[in-house]
Amino acid sequence: MSKKHPIISITGSSGAGTSTVKVAFEHIFRRAQINPAVVEGDSFHRFNRAEMRQAMIKAEAEGNRNFSHFGPEANIFDELEKQFKAYGETGTGKKRYYLHNDDEAAEHNKRLGTALKAGEFTPWENIPSGTDLMFYEGLHGGVVDAKSGVDVAKWVDLLVGVVPIVNLEWIQKIHRDTAERGYSAEAVVDTSNPFIARDIPTPDESLVVIRFRDPKNVDFPYFLSMIQGSFMSRPNTIVVPGGKMGFAMEIILTPIIYKLLENKKKA
Repeated sequence: MSKKHPIISITGSSGAGTSTVKVAFEHIFRRAQINPAVVEGDSFHRFNRAEMRQAMIKAEAEGNRNFSHFGPEANIFDELEKQFKAYGETGTGKKRYYLHNDDEAAEHNKRLGTALKAGEFTPWENIPSGTDLMFYEGLHGGVVDAKSGVDVAKWVDLLVGVVPIVNLEWIQKIHRDTAERGYSAEAVVDTSNPFIARDIPTPDESLVVIRFRDPKNVDFPYFLSMIQGSFMSRPNTIVVPGGKMGFAMEIILTPIIYKLLENKKKA
């Protein structure tokens, strides 16, 4: 970790809620006039869209049905760690963009003078010097891969993991079958069917569980007074109404970011 060039990483799978957290950070950056170097997780995929389709077909033909963007085979973890390390040490590094759609392709083609299509990557380019911090959002923002020797997490100053709620039936079944019946976790099968749901739960039907790894210096009474409808479920955990997620993130994260920037000035 670097006090002089702090790194914030928001990590989670697609649909988990990282975009909501990203928006909360954008609000904080704007109000505090913070200039971040923004790095997108998708840019560290190994294959573009067409290449990924072919790689998945090849993997399935070889009997590998677990090949996906979640695993190391479809990502360049070594380059991801190099970027985190480089920014922490120098405040610069390399980044590129994965073009999700035609609008993004048109935007970057105009900026770079290229003729790229949706599903392709832009060329690598230098992160400009003079940014206040690096902000990463996407998969693998805290990945540790013992096989390849990659440890991205050790370079991160503030790591926020975002996950959707796991089916309670599944959690109970795993605990029961592994603790009481001697099964391995791999042998326990989830019997629920999420595809029968007709609608996505609304924020009013949801709760957000926020767990602090180190709660010693967390001002829980202040958070509870500021976030209406919130409560503590464990000594290190606060639960807030789904509709208050963005507000809660801003209330909780703003003082942490200010502290990172104060340490940066002292470094």
